[in-house]
Amino acid sequence: MVSEVKTITGRGIPLVGNDIDTDRIIPARFLRCVTFDGLGAQVFADDRTQLQGQHPFDLPQYQGATVLIVNGNFGCGSSREHAPQAIAKWGIQAIIGESFAEIFFGNCVAIGIPCITADPSVTSQLQKLVETDPQAEVLVDLDQMKVRCGSFEADLSIPSGARQMLTSGTWDACGQLVSQAEQIQATAAKLPYVAWSR
Repeated sequence: MVSEVKTITGRGIPLVGNDIDTDRIIPARFLRCVTFDGLGAQVFADDRTQLQGQHPFDLPQYQGATVLIVNGNFGCGSSREHAPQAIAKWGIQAIIGESFAEIFFGNCVAIGIPCITADPSVTSQLQKLVETDPQAEVLVDLDQMKVRCGSFEADLSIPSGARQMLTSGTWDACGQLVSQAEQIQATAAKLPYVAWSR
């Protein structure tokens, strides 16, 4: 199935700091959007303005990165689903961190972004590696539960239910419906109160 998330390979982007909340990820003024389109340009908007182009999401060496490397309690604060959407729209496909806020974690899995935990020494080492060599490739392997960056390799962790949803593709509710269209149509045809038409 195309929705399966088993490995993510790409360049990393380090975002150092604990307790980075959803209001910092996407400030409240951007929540009025009707769709999530365009949120990627506003991810970390206030932090980026404050750092005057020196935020990792503005630095040229990290443009196109797909693996975000964070520290503890990432995504805390309000439960806004715009936060993972903004990160995804910027181009992030996986997040490695020490810990994640529970609702943020669930919102990420619901859009196919694995939030994988690692020991603080691992996240710190990965952040240093991609700071030193922004072109280094980071491989996140959900089958082996490993991260690799050059010669560096370490163990990762993710709750088994979330891992199963990602690796089997069942995180994608719409994809599940589309892939089962014939069975849905057959069931609907048996129901006297459903008029199925194409």
